[in-house]
Amino acid sequence: MTVSRSALDRLDQVPTLTPTLAPTPIEELGRLREALGAGPRLFIKRDDAIPSGFGGNKIRKLQIVVAQALADRADTLITTGGVQSNHARATAAIAARMGLECVLVANGAPPAKPTANALLDRLLGADVRYVASRDERAPAMEQVAADLRARGRRPFVIPLGASTPHGAAAYAKAVGELLTQMPAPDTIVVSTSSGGTQAGILAGCRLHGLATRIIGVSADDPSPAIAATIRRILEGLETLLGLSAGALSSAPIDVDDTFVGEGYGIPTPQSAEAIELSARREAIFLDPTYTSKAMAGLIARIRRRELTSGTVLFWHTGGQVGLFA
Repeated sequence: MTVSRSALDRLDQVPTLTPTLAPTPIEELGRLREALGAGPRLFIKRDDAIPSGFGGNKIRKLQIVVAQALADRADTLITTGGVQSNHARATAAIAARMGLECVLVANGAPPAKPTANALLDRLLGADVRYVASRDERAPAMEQVAADLRARGRRPFVIPLGASTPHGAAAYAKAVGELLTQMPAPDTIVVSTSSGGTQAGILAGCRLHGLATRIIGVSADDPSPAIAATIRRILEGLETLLGLSAGALSSAPIDVDDTFVGEGYGIPTPQSAEAIELSARREAIFLDPTYTSKAMAGLIARIRRRELTSGTVLFWHTGGQVGLFA
């Protein structure tokens, strides 16, 4: 399906922070392909190489989400995640760069000695509040926002992962960036969790009329739950871009939840192998929670000969700070 040029024009007009991000590199993974016994040509889109705030997909999404916050004259960003959340760290980094205050609601115990993302949160000056469980995060964010409004402040609440229609718009735009760098790949493999990145890539491919298959490899939740979240985000993106119902949300959504293992953030033998193989063959560093499980999914599909020809792009969403937790 090809959506009208006017939809792409409206996507281009969605406000973003300036200066805009430079295109992230695309590299061919020839030595990894050799290690896997040939198969399709392998490429990687290096959003881990975004220079701001240690990079990653959350920085890309926040370029648009925080532009929305500034348009609302916000003075404080509030968001949530685990103690080692990449999204929380990215939000704190953007807040520091834009001169905004930042409150992070983290589920888990305060670390005795902060490391990795938790250390970076503190260095960036974020106010970190702790709650015991995931279920307490959203109410805690709303309470923080209410307290700040009562004091005359202008808080802006960013949902988990910046997985909103505006956040997804950043990855719809990123597909256009990709197409200036290489022909459309036959398959894109990406880590998926809160759904915004996969939704954006799906939308971008739909808007450009591509036949590319998008495989999201879950880091935590079951496929039906993530697919439902992605569809809701696509519906919101339809509204944002003035599209008819189903223009984006009718796209097939492919989520593979067979590489989660024992749960979120818990490595598997396959993800550990993916980290070592990517490092030793390509000097590419994956993180233990998201990208290593996505790469494990890609490796398994090649070994099972489900992917045998054409071009496959692995979209690296960052998070390698997690190696130092």
